[in-house]
Amino acid sequence: MMENSENNGARDFAESDFVTKLDQPLHHVYLPFKRLFDLLFATLLMIPSAILILIFMVLVKLETPGKCFYSQERVGLMGKRITITKLRSMYSGIEKKSGAMWAQKNDARITKVGHFMRKTRIDELPQLWSVIKGDMSLIGPRPERPRFTQQFSEEVPGFEQRLLVKPGLSGYAQVHGGYEDNPAEKLANDMYYIKHFGILTDLAIFFGTLRVVVTGDGAR
Repeated sequence: MMENSENNGARDFAESDFVTKLDQPLHHVYLPFKRLFDLLFATLLMIPSAILILIFMVLVKLETPGKCFYSQERVGLMGKRITITKLRSMYSGIEKKSGAMWAQKNDARITKVGHFMRKTRIDELPQLWSVIKGDMSLIGPRPERPRFTQQFSEEVPGFEQRLLVKPGLSGYAQVHGGYEDNPAEKLANDMYYIKHFGILTDLAIFFGTLRVVVTGDGAR
């Protein structure tokens, strides 16, 4: 019941005029502390994450041929182009045949190991390096590809407002939603995060993400 209430509040907020222009990033007293939070926890997570990454590199390689990692250009803070790296969760070269597509429920392009990695968010762990570099934060809206950012900005009013804050390794949308959520649903969750921007929100999402990684509970 509480989650439904939060999601309804997120949708209501996304339809409000809280942010009307994308002319400057969000200014908040928490931002310097958020950077310290990112560096501290990303560094602490590097060793256990490296172990998980090594294990799943082997599993990815055993299931399907191809590289264990792939990199993509994404859109970061205020439209800055960044490159992210993920563990490969799809069959190698599949997008050359299907083209770039929005992730779907029961997506046939995703491997068995890939389904598990997406369910637990393990495929995102290599991006801890992007957090340490400063391209991303631990918590924030997930960065989209340039073509999808442009498309959804044209189709969903206010979609580009997600760029007011640094993209995250995980976010409110990842804990309370799923890969198959449509752009409007993801925007609603991301804007709810921006409205409640602060350390308590980040801590709640951070520990919620750890729970998802450990149990898979709550991820769809």
